[in-house]
Amino acid sequence: MSDLLTVEELETHTLITMDDGKANALSFAMLDALGAALDKASTDKPLVLAGRPGKFSAGFDLAVMSRGDEGTVRLLRQGAETAVRLLKFEAPVVLAVTGHALAMGALLCLSADYRLGVRGNFKLGLNEVVIGMTLPWFGVELARARIAENHLNDAVSLAHIYDPDTAAAVGYLDDVADEEEFSSRLETVIEGLGKLDMKAHRETKVRVRELLFQRLELGLQRDFEGIA
Repeated sequence: MSDLLTVEELETHTLITMDDGKANALSFAMLDALGAALDKASTDKPLVLAGRPGKFSAGFDLAVMSRGDEGTVRLLRQGAETAVRLLKFEAPVVLAVTGHALAMGALLCLSADYRLGVRGNFKLGLNEVVIGMTLPWFGVELARARIAENHLNDAVSLAHIYDPDTAAAVGYLDDVADEEEFSSRLETVIEGLGKLDMKAHRETKVRVRELLFQRLELGLQRDFEGIA
């Protein structure tokens, strides 16, 4: 547990809730706390990563990203490593997308096994090219893997931002529930995933994502060699 997130080991799942009281920016401190939580999380039951009401995550800490220095590179790498950890996590990973999910927040949506969003006036998407940032290669590879092909150009190159229902059609989310039904719907998802044989899930997931991991490895090399 930290000031930025809480971890609860419940009977049916592990619940990690990010809440910095603001936009849940992915700062060094938030990513450190998330990494420590993943280190300790059980791999014998589903893992749920949730945001605060109205805000899942607005993405990287822009105060760091705007500097374009060594710290920027380090934060970008740490975010990429977090996405890969979620993709490789041994138990099913569920994102409770409780509101806005932009930039790196949206990339986390592309790194989980199941994404449940809350219906509302929320924005989800990759807005990098609007705010003057080139999407890193690892982000491009995640988008290629998870976003519907007919939406890929609009979502990535044109930075289209979606409401939760449209985000589900595009590939950022798997399902959307009204706020009053969100908790019960999440419980149903967790219950279903809890019936999986975790060893079979883990081994099959590795096979399904083998090519994605290869592309991500190459993408990370290109990202950090280019910046260096």
